[in-house]
Amino acid sequence: MRIVYTSFRGLFSDSPRAVFEALRARGDDVTHTWLTAPVAEHAFPDDVETVPFGSPESIAALESADVVVSNDHVPLDWDKRPGAFYLQTWHGTPLKRIHNDVLWAPEGRLAYLEHDIARWDAMLSPNPYSTGRFRQAFGFRGPVHETGYPRNDLLSSPRRDEVRAAVRAGLGIGEDTRVVLYTPTWRDDLVFEGTGGRDFDFPVDLGDFTERLGGDHVLLLRLHNMVSSRLESIEGLPVRDVSSHPDIRDLYLAADVLVTDYSSTMFDFAITGRPILLFPYDLAEYRDRLRGFYLDLEEVAPGPLVTTSGELVDAIADLDAVTAAHAERYRRFRETYTALEDGHATERVLDLFFPPGGPAGAAATTRGGDDSAIR
Repeated sequence: MRIVYTSFRGLFSDSPRAVFEALRARGDDVTHTWLTAPVAEHAFPDDVETVPFGSPESIAALESADVVVSNDHVPLDWDKRPGAFYLQTWHGTPLKRIHNDVLWAPEGRLAYLEHDIARWDAMLSPNPYSTGRFRQAFGFRGPVHETGYPRNDLLSSPRRDEVRAAVRAGLGIGEDTRVVLYTPTWRDDLVFEGTGGRDFDFPVDLGDFTERLGGDHVLLLRLHNMVSSRLESIEGLPVRDVSSHPDIRDLYLAADVLVTDYSSTMFDFAITGRPILLFPYDLAEYRDRLRGFYLDLEEVAPGPLVTTSGELVDAIADLDAVTAAHAERYRRFRETYTALEDGHATERVLDLFFPPGGPAGAAATTRGGDDSAIR
């Protein structure tokens, strides 16, 4: 059996990585092939077959696959062979509108992506809320399995402290340093209307951050892969760009607090139980013009909303009090969106789609018909 994996158009990350690692550890007789991007080639195991994403070889790999595992649309022109199975893991609980529900998209983009959706045989969902949003946005009528996300199993793993220490050591960060992980999402106008230049605006006053928080705080910047190449040089500034780190799950463990705006990282990071600060500095613009939301951010946010850099630094400086003041909101947020994230999502996915000695996708095609969601 040949399984072809792709994550964010060529990264070694996310739920496809978790599924791959579990199958390798189990020792199944499988040929594993990854589609890769140049920026991530160093992250893949030396003994795994890789082909460049978008190349003729990648098309050939997809068309010869018995199983395709992807966490995103695969915007390439390829024909799924008869009998092949395509598992769409997707990549987050949606706060912001996606696909057919967005307020605006470039002409023809959504219609083109429909070709990929038509190939999907089953989806994963992290929670019941997401299941409904996926069906609505993608018009997907096949099985949606509420398993939790394999990518998040590490956050509950007995290895989490070991990984935290290793990642921080690799970044040269001591245990006495508070790590602030900043994960802003991408803006549609920057990607689809921009000139292609390095025009990502950094909204945090780094001078104020350094002056007020001192040497015992470090800011890690994790840009969305859609805009990670658009950052001006930050050499010499009190922030480290970790956008090219292979997998954000490691950074979640290394961090002591998350700062984000509208990214689904807030739903994943909540599994750690550590504080989350919301920095929606362009809230009205993003909500009302660029993308739109499924949820009222001000109602569901697991932490305070701050709209200026000064307010953000204030909140980080007084983090214990801020955390205590929002403890009940945080508890409700975790209860609603992370109940399935118990560290065993990968096991559930393997039981469903890769039973030992059975064909991939067997359970998905025999359990649950259209409009079903399976826990």
